This record gives sequence, C-alpha cells and structure tokens, in this order.
Amino acid sequence: MNTGDINVGSFIRHNGELVQILEYQHRTPGNLRAFYQAKMRNVKTGKLAEYRFRSGEEVEVVRVEQKTLQYLYKDGSSMVLMDNETYEQIYVDEILFGDSAGFLKENINVEVAFDGDVPVFAEPPRTMVLRITYTEPGIKGDTATRTLKAATLETGAQVSVPLFCNIDELIKVDTKTGEYMERVKEK
Repeated sequence: MNTGDINVGSFIRHNGELVQILEYQHRTPGNLRAFYQAKMRNVKTGKLAEYRFRSGEEVEVVRVEQKTLQYLYKDGSSMVLMDNETYEQIYVDEILFGDSAGFLKENINVEVAFDGDVPVFAEPPRTMVLRITYTEPGIKGDTATRTLKAATLETGAQVSVPLFCNIDELIKVDTKTGEYMERVKEK
C-alpha cells in the first residue's frame, strides 16, 4: 500500500517497529512536492515520533484484530481482561492504556487490538461515571465561580472538580483527558 491508503488510527510497520498513526495531514507547500506529515506512537515503547512521507511512498500497513474484552482487575503492571465469548483471561500491559488506566473500573468493556496474539493497543470507554471517595467539603452556593478542587475517585484516580461536588456523588469523567464533565444523578 502507499501513503494515500493510510488514515488516523492505522497501524503500520515503520523502521521495523509497529506504530499507530495519531495525526495525519496531506501538505502541499507552494512550489514544493506534496507530502504527508504523520504523528505516530510506537506500540511497544509508547514513544511519539513525527515523520514526513513522500506522496505515493510504499508503506507496510499491518492488519490488527479488534476485540471487546471485560476488565477484571489489576495484577502488578498488567490489567487482567476476559474474553466474553471464550472466558479466556488475557494479561494486557498497563502502558497500552496510558493515563486512562486510572479510570478503569471492574466489569467494564474495553477495546483491545491484537497483532496475532500480542495486544498492541487498548482503549477504555470515552467517558466513565465514577464515585467521589474524598474531596474537601463544598460550600452551599459555590456555583458561580469556575474554581476547582482536587477529588479522589473510587478507582484511586485524582481529578479536579468544581467546588459544589461532594463525597459520595457520581461524576462523569473524560478518560482521554482526565477532566471532569458533569455530575450524574443516581438511579
């Protein structure tokens, strides 16, 4: 395949390493030849790199199989996941989840991509509803300002929340950025 067949989210083999394309833009600067600017993440090390591909350059696209697995628990530096069809337990390195690993709660479904039998990419749901286990008490009427305070969630992760959020309340958190989104009413 060539550079025109790649898009964001694709997996390619670049310099012998498996990388995922995070950003990909076609550029045509003035009188110069067109090229593709790519921002890539090395699957094994997690390091980011940028590279310019010539237009029409040959690249090796790697086909990965994506599965939905259930998160069970953390075991050292690995996350133990279960295949819902075969009930097989799979150990996935915590590094593949990145910063969003702190928001994982038992029994939620996560997306994992495999190159053969090796997990190469893992992603939790975009948002999670979690309970606040500790934060400084809020003061009634503290809704006008955009001042934030630290809060610890049931998973142990820390986020900044508005002053009106209290202990034992449910909040929605963006797992990619780690930011508070809104309060959620209990059902």
